[in-house]
Amino acid sequence: MELALRPFAALGAAAIGLLAAVGRVSLFAIRALRRGLTPPYYPLRLLDGLIQIGWLSLPVVGLTAIFTGAALAQQIYVGGSRLNAQSAVPAIVVIGIVRELGPVLLGLMVAGRVSSAMAAELGTMRVTEQLDAMATLRTDPYRYLIAPRIIAAVIAMPLLVLVANAIGVLGGYLLSVHKLGFNATRYLETTRRVLEADDILMSLIKAAVFGFFIALMGCYHGFQSGGGAAGVGRATTAAVVSAFILILLSNLLITVTAFG
Repeated sequence: MELALRPFAALGAAAIGLLAAVGRVSLFAIRALRRGLTPPYYPLRLLDGLIQIGWLSLPVVGLTAIFTGAALAQQIYVGGSRLNAQSAVPAIVVIGIVRELGPVLLGLMVAGRVSSAMAAELGTMRVTEQLDAMATLRTDPYRYLIAPRIIAAVIAMPLLVLVANAIGVLGGYLLSVHKLGFNATRYLETTRRVLEADDILMSLIKAAVFGFFIALMGCYHGFQSGGGAAGVGRATTAAVVSAFILILLSNLLITVTAFG
């Protein structure tokens, strides 16, 4: 009897562990946001976060978007030619980029760059006892280190997505006009007619949610790390993986809720 119940016990332990982890992350996020919305404020830390997350991510964003837009146009053209639907390329490219590929691919790329950097920096500060020294000097790490990063990510990601969407559509336009033989004026007119304000709004909402999870996972795993250099490495890996999972999960939930 005991042997038969072991799988259920393991499943229950895993479920309890998952709920406990969600609770710890939620309390961490609430504490950071509460500290970030009350004085004293650190505008220079917020500005530094905007530069690190937003400005310095532009090269990666541009390359990812233009290559994705061009590849998407090529694949849609090949698939549409089997159904005599090549004319749908402009519409599907702009909808695919703005609704899905732009926010999601940008979120994954920025998570790989930003979450790992945040986790490594905060993890190093933890193992070298710099966070303890800050508390001794009456400087709140949540207010000084974590809240500005989360707020900066929530602000920077929608701006990056606007840039990524424009560059992605440009990539599809360039390949369609110069390689696939589309008329430039008609392509742009179709793109303008198909794209709606709700598509852009949903893209920005997704970007803000992704930015929150990217910064939250990087800060949480870095802040909770321990065990020397190996612990910092584990925190960095955990931050990126958990950010990826939350981005994909939240994207599914937002898409089903908004367009279901």
